[in-house]
Amino acid sequence: MRPEFSALRVGLLFFLSMLVGFFPSACASDPSSRETPLPTEVPVAGEPVQQPRPSGTGGIAEEIRSLAETGSPSSLLTSLDLVKNRELGNTEFGRVMNAVNSVLLKTLYPAVQAQLPLQDPPQTHSYAKILKDVEKGIYTSPSQNAGDFLEHVLPFLALYRETRSERLLPALQDLKKAADLNPASVLAPLFMGLVYERSGSFEEAGAQYSRAWQLSPECYPAALGLARIAGVRGDSQEAVRLLSDLVIRFPDNIQIKRQLALAYYSNRDWSRAGPAIAEVLQRDSRDGEFILMRAHVLVEEGQFLQAQAPLDLYASVNSSSRLYLFLRARVQAEGYRNRDAALNYLRSLLRAPGGIVDDEVSVYAARLLVDSPRTEDQAEGRDLLNRLLGGPNPSLTVMTLAVQDAIHRQAWQEARTYLARLLDERRSSQDLLNAYTVEHGQGNNAAALSYARELYEREPSGEDAVTAYISALIDTGRQDEAGRMIETRLGAASGTLKSRYYYLRSRTRPNEDAAMNDLRSSLFEDPRNLNALIAMFEIYHRHRDERRAVYYLKQALALAPDNPQLKHYEAEYAALL
Repeated sequence: MRPEFSALRVGLLFFLSMLVGFFPSACASDPSSRETPLPTEVPVAGEPVQQPRPSGTGGIAEEIRSLAETGSPSSLLTSLDLVKNRELGNTEFGRVMNAVNSVLLKTLYPAVQAQLPLQDPPQTHSYAKILKDVEKGIYTSPSQNAGDFLEHVLPFLALYRETRSERLLPALQDLKKAADLNPASVLAPLFMGLVYERSGSFEEAGAQYSRAWQLSPECYPAALGLARIAGVRGDSQEAVRLLSDLVIRFPDNIQIKRQLALAYYSNRDWSRAGPAIAEVLQRDSRDGEFILMRAHVLVEEGQFLQAQAPLDLYASVNSSSRLYLFLRARVQAEGYRNRDAALNYLRSLLRAPGGIVDDEVSVYAARLLVDSPRTEDQAEGRDLLNRLLGGPNPSLTVMTLAVQDAIHRQAWQEARTYLARLLDERRSSQDLLNAYTVEHGQGNNAAALSYARELYEREPSGEDAVTAYISALIDTGRQDEAGRMIETRLGAASGTLKSRYYYLRSRTRPNEDAAMNDLRSSLFEDPRNLNALIAMFEIYHRHRDERRAVYYLKQALALAPDNPQLKHYEAEYAALL
């Protein structure tokens, strides 16, 4: 190569190197490597203002904002860490993003333990204005042309604990647009799930919660929503399973433990609800809702004295609560056998506006009144029961009480009417036993045997099932079969059950003397066996042995003063009684 060409080549290379130094972007060959920094300030809704980007924050600003938009606990914490580690906490962008991340964490994930920075957002920033409205409970809808994701979701924090659908539903349009702006964020589907759930659209709520949960398995509020939806659908076991799995994944999360305790409580699983409620109260001993739940569990478990302490504590929270007064009544009735004190609490509930409704309280009050020895209480209880039966669709619990009251009065045809629905819709063991009792009372022995056999096949070791079946066999003339069943069980029985077997065997005896021996044995095992007392009375009544007859009649009347059959004899023996 000639020297002049060599010198020219060197000169050209030097010129090109200088050109690259002055215009480095001219040599960029990969467009994807370019970063478009996001501005630190977001325009106020309706103001298409071009804002300057923060000096030196370029791509990091985009990353911080993207993490905040994702909305999971770890992404929010990472966003905070980036602001801190890049020393952006004193910039307007850093201050406003610190506020956004902190409010989202505190509102959505209060169980997440984290040291959050002080919130000092620039008051002129649109996010700061939204958060200020959130504190006041004001929903700020973004402008129609707004394209900022956070401007569409942050306002919903003002409605996060709202339950009125008329306030929630208008936010759906903004949340749907937010979901389009950032399909990877859990915030929009989580918030839409809340709106749908609280508006009664449970299918749509479940779909949105599932979407949020799929986007981030850290978004446990979505899983809590799915558990609530399962409970609403009646799948309580699925709700408990889901919550139990969440407790394993988030062992220190009190929100999850709280909802699991509520699920156990709603399922009336008292043995699991008790410890779960106690754990919640260890974190917050003044949680009124859980204090009352604790008292309720203790009452259901028969620990009436222990229930007094949480009830006394709850009295300062809401002494007019329907459940609180009901539990007070149950403690008096079941724990202290003080019917009058219990009725005082119950009457105060029934006298309140809307007090007589088809619920556990009204049914309990009706049962307590109907079972009272006082005639006026019984009349009040039956009046209450009739009012409950007069509702548009009385509950099965009300129908059950109506059957039991009719059986008590030996109003067999009335009992049969109520039983028809119970047998059709529920057909529980108690329903079958009641059906046997009604048919037996009416002398329909074949029908009584049919119900007794069905009950016995369902519960072959149940005391009521066995004795009802044996009695039905005797009534249909199958004494030998009944006798064999009695003999195989009598030796192992004791107490009241043995008394019942002796009474049944007395009915299979061929002569009166043998029958009386069994009846005496029955009363030896249980002096309060009403059937044996009536049988002894009837024997002496037939023999016109008035002294002995009155002896047994008095004892029977003491146990069942309203028994129609005994009332007839009471009138006949009035002078001697």
